[in-house]
Amino acid sequence: MRTFYIIGFLILTAFDTLTQISFKFASIHAMPMTMDLEWLIRVFSHPWVYGAFIGYIGAFFTWMTLLKHAPIGPAFAAAHMELITISILSIWIFHEPMTLAKAFGAGFILLGVIFLAKDETKQEPTHVVKSPHP
Repeated sequence: MRTFYIIGFLILTAFDTLTQISFKFASIHAMPMTMDLEWLIRVFSHPWVYGAFIGYIGAFFTWMTLLKHAPIGPAFAAAHMELITISILSIWIFHEPMTLAKAFGAGFILLGVIFLAKDETKQEPTHVVKSPHP
């Protein structure tokens, strides 16, 4: 079951990251914002807008599947892992600076996921085999 969680959260992170990176690219290509028909055609003719839609739909279905099975505490913490991947990709793709605040934030997210996951494994009930006879 642990493999299911790891793979599921990696897929969720990938979809969320795709969504946010797609929005960044789409917003760059949407400029200048003129709020007319030509602008709407320009926005919706760019493939990154559809990357955002695909990312949202994929993240929604992945998240709903994970919520059926995963413990809620670690699930909510792990759902924010995309903030780390988006920051790393934004440094590489968009040449955004890695600030001390971003580095600390990423560290705190990782620590939160680790601590919540460890706490959850400590609370898992042990399986006791009952005797069929009283």
